[in-house]
Amino acid sequence: MSLRDFGLLVLICLIWASNNIVSKIVVAHWGVPPLFYAAVRFALVAAVTLPWLLPAPRPTWRMLVVGVLMGAGGFALLFMGFKTASPSAAAVVVQAGVPFTTLLSVLMLGEKIHWRRGIGIALTLAGALIVIWNPHGFSLSMGLWLVVASALAGSLGAVMMKQIQRVKPLQLQAWVGFTSVWLLAAASLALEPGAGDKAFEAGWPFVAAVAYSALVVSVIAHTGYYGLIQRYEANLIAPLTLMTPLMTIGLGVAITHDHFDLRMGLGAALALAGVLIVALRRNQVTPLLMFLKDRSQ
Repeated sequence: MSLRDFGLLVLICLIWASNNIVSKIVVAHWGVPPLFYAAVRFALVAAVTLPWLLPAPRPTWRMLVVGVLMGAGGFALLFMGFKTASPSAAAVVVQAGVPFTTLLSVLMLGEKIHWRRGIGIALTLAGALIVIWNPHGFSLSMGLWLVVASALAGSLGAVMMKQIQRVKPLQLQAWVGFTSVWLLAAASLALEPGAGDKAFEAGWPFVAAVAYSALVVSVIAHTGYYGLIQRYEANLIAPLTLMTPLMTIGLGVAITHDHFDLRMGLGAALALAGVLIVALRRNQVTPLLMFLKDRSQ
């Protein structure tokens, strides 16, 4: 990989990591309801990518399901999780999407699991469970379980996306935005009364956060990332994208003052080691993991 492209990948990972911090601040510190935040984000994404919406991919029903899973499902659950979960913990737990994608690929695509990938899956799940578990009692963090549900929704969407032919990156963004905004807006109206007031109180910083999340993260970083995975093998890119959770942990400790102790460190090390084992083994799942990395931000 050229130094220029490596620098671009570092920048993309930093953008993704910083977006986790921004999302945490929006829903937890400013009190903007998560469904409303997700709806506004996808409204902007849908507006910007509208020229790529048609012609509709075939089968259209599958594209609709993928859009809902990756947008309204994945991001709504993630933002809801951020209300109580720290960005650092969420960055580790969302790696559960790797074993989810692998297992769903076995069920839906006929992929086979060999013993090395089995070890990787076990390590990733063990690391995520260590981070989720509350050592002060038998209760579990609801925020982090919402992050797990978000990872599962994204994984299912990624595997279903494999069954749709010739969908371009910006066309995917258009369909995710178009299918998600209506469901999220309806859910926010029903479940989050006064959501607009909270956003209005946050003022221009909220507008900037939405613009950053929708335009810089979803459109610009997305396009740059897909350019890289077209030029390089997925087995080269996949391990390098582990910079994102590491950067999120660093930014979380520095900006949102996340608690990071030995338990978190052990869980992060196990989860990321498991992801690395799965990603480095050349197989049908690796390209799906690359796709999932992009859609989880």
